[in-house]
Amino acid sequence: EILQTLEDTRQEAIIVFCSDHGDMLGERGLWFKMSFFEGSSRVPMMIAAPQMEAGLQTTAVSNIDVCPTVCDLAGVSMDEVQEWTTGQSLVPMGQGVERTEPVAMEYAAEASYAPMVSLRYGKWKFNRCALDPDQLFDLDADPHELTNLAEEPAHQGTRLTLSAKADARWDLAAFDADVRKSQARRWVVYEALRKGGYYPWDHQPLRKASEQYMRNHMDLNVLEDNKRFPRGE
Repeated sequence: EILQTLEDTRQEAIIVFCSDHGDMLGERGLWFKMSFFEGSSRVPMMIAAPQMEAGLQTTAVSNIDVCPTVCDLAGVSMDEVQEWTTGQSLVPMGQGVERTEPVAMEYAAEASYAPMVSLRYGKWKFNRCALDPDQLFDLDADPHELTNLAEEPAHQGTRLTLSAKADARWDLAAFDADVRKSQARRWVVYEALRKGGYYPWDHQPLRKASEQYMRNHMDLNVLEDNKRFPRGE
């Protein structure tokens, strides 16, 4: 229906369909999103744009790639948005170029005892947490991630390669310290924020009644044009 509305109103648009995370639904005895298993971490991403007509390959990407991708498609420099972003534009992939950088994942929420990080590199997934042994899965041969290859002698080359990439990207001790500092800062004001004008975080679009209907401060011509469907020339 959204695509048909865009067609009916002759609007050019870049369309991105994605999700923030999946959920474990009892697999492996786990619930919710709090792991890097495919059921939790693998979500769809589809992008439709004239500059990407070759189509994204069926390969791993990340939600942090959305911002640089949309900026690239819109001709906006990332310097105007966030210079520190670690995502990459997917436009070259939409033109048939193969991705060479691993896809990174992080988790440090819901009372986790230490940050968890993961790299998806082709068929390989490498998981690391300071409190647990490394995990290495071959998703082609083992799509259900049942066999940890991190200690297998035949796969030490792959493990060392991905371990080096993880070390280059993350300092887990500093990551953990930053999380705890952030928690401490927020805890200082937690009680205060729950008093007075406290408002829950749940998404609930607020509507201004004065903007819903015709008022004297509105330009009637603009209002009528905005309400007409399909819009005229």
